[in-house]
Amino acid sequence: MKTLLVTQADLRRLVHEVGIDVLMDRVIESLKTAFRTFDLARTELRQREGFTLRNARTGVLEWMPVMRQGESITIKVVGYNPMNPRHYGVPTIIATNSVYDCATGHLTALVDGVLATALRTGAASAIASRHLAHPESRVVGLVGAGAQAVTQLHALSRLFSIERVLVFDVDPVAQRSFAGRAAFLGLDVRAAPLETVEAEADIVCTVTSVGVGEGPVLEDGRLKPWVHVNAVGSDLPGKLELPRSLLERSLVCPDFLPQALVEGECQQLRPEQIGPGIIEVVQHPERFGEWRERSTVFDSTGFSLEDEAVTGVLIELARRHGLGLDVELECLAGDAMNPYDLLLPEPQGQPGQGAPEGPRPTIRVA
Repeated sequence: MKTLLVTQADLRRLVHEVGIDVLMDRVIESLKTAFRTFDLARTELRQREGFTLRNARTGVLEWMPVMRQGESITIKVVGYNPMNPRHYGVPTIIATNSVYDCATGHLTALVDGVLATALRTGAASAIASRHLAHPESRVVGLVGAGAQAVTQLHALSRLFSIERVLVFDVDPVAQRSFAGRAAFLGLDVRAAPLETVEAEADIVCTVTSVGVGEGPVLEDGRLKPWVHVNAVGSDLPGKLELPRSLLERSLVCPDFLPQALVEGECQQLRPEQIGPGIIEVVQHPERFGEWRERSTVFDSTGFSLEDEAVTGVLIELARRHGLGLDVELECLAGDAMNPYDLLLPEPQGQPGQGAPEGPRPTIRVA
């Protein structure tokens, strides 16, 4: 039994084969299907758990599982360290996605999770925006201009006719460089003060690494009455991006409520102040159409159903284009009752089986 490994090099070739827009479109469609067809009787979700990393800034290493009954289990192991780009030159979020067979426990695939996480997070915001944002939304505001901001804008551009993009980041280097990183989209991208982003954007994505207890990163007073906010950065208890006043006057749609209550914007709200989850919104859009004229918030903490959807897309495309490497990672062949069967040398012969016995030891009697 073999395991498919899909590496960075495979993903680079995959993007060259299919195109980055097609890849994002496939992820959006896969995620919409996952939301629309979700059945609690067939799919078991778990909120993420993990370890807190006591670095210069609080980080985590977490695992995010989902099981499709009788089929497969997908688990993402993800590390978050906001100092990664500056100290180590690697992304804030580093992850691997693994898929297991429910019948045997065999690891069927292991896929890079860095690109996968960025793709599915952007896709989720785009889907939420399509259902909750004003249909004539043309101006996107980005608060935070790091890696996640790229895929937020990319995904939105696949579903909305964007005329302007306003970008703010407390790091002036990140703010200035964003237009170059998003140049492949061909959009009018401008660095702007936070006040301008708040006042002019129809859709705002907050994608920051604000520290625990340091938020919010937005003010409520200048926002448009119909603003839709994709709050993406909250992923720890006490880490918040949005002011409570905005949440209290808006339809707040969490991605996965048990998780959002612990580490999302929903930390700030009472249960009766929290609206429908994204799965309900996608399954019953007619119930929430009137909110597209009012303020709405997608509380995006990122959950395992999204990881399953994007991992499935990457595996399918890798197989279709002959990418990835099939390896025998686990010791499965040979004698299933002997864990050493493949590891020890073959015996040269046993007494009584036609093999020479060799000299017998001499026994001395005192």
